[in-house]
Amino acid sequence: MAGSQAVDRAAQLLVRVVESARPLGVGELAEATELPKSTTSRLLAALERQGLLQRDCDRSPVRPGPVLLRFAQRTEPDVTLVDLADDHLDALAEESGETVNLGVPTPLGVDQLSQRDSRHFIGSTNWVGKRVPYHLTANGKVFLAWDAAASEQSNLEELGAIRARGYATAVDELEVGLTALAAPVFGGDGNTIAALSISGPTIRLTRSRIEELAPGLVQHAHALSSKLGYQDDKRGAA
Repeated sequence: MAGSQAVDRAAQLLVRVVESARPLGVGELAEATELPKSTTSRLLAALERQGLLQRDCDRSPVRPGPVLLRFAQRTEPDVTLVDLADDHLDALAEESGETVNLGVPTPLGVDQLSQRDSRHFIGSTNWVGKRVPYHLTANGKVFLAWDAAASEQSNLEELGAIRARGYATAVDELEVGLTALAAPVFGGDGNTIAALSISGPTIRLTRSRIEELAPGLVQHAHALSSKLGYQDDKRGAA
């Protein structure tokens, strides 16, 4: 009985977060579900560990987690985030000739959901299903840069520069000889729910090549954000 009750309570919290138009605080969720705050916190922590919910720190508002974001959609019930990103991945792979990935944040790092392979023999690693750290990768830096509660260990000056130019880079950081650039994908609520990235050998992705590819990458990220219902006041539809 106790186990069934815990499942019911956790499901209540999950539904509240998913159906809310904005992230909710722990106190709000406790009041809405009539649960003790300590119980609410414990259940939220369990849902976070499973990737169903996420928050930046213990006092941050709660929002849908990466497991749910994998199926983020706008109006079509059978269309997933990966489905919506397919055309953009194809186009970026054609334009760049390099490996292109779609990644989402998790409590332990960035999960790669979908990939288009490089047309070159060198640089064709399969990243799908792999998890990479935030601070050493371009897509990880994207999530840090657009996260209002970024870790204190983050380089705030670097994150500010990333936001200003609209994309992040990682050169020889995750691995010597590997370079990547990534741009944020926003959901309808304005949160950064995914990142599009281009990666390849540093010898090919030089500074000038990154500058050539970045505008197209950012454009595709904005277009995918628009499909998810995001509206940028500065640009109209993303």
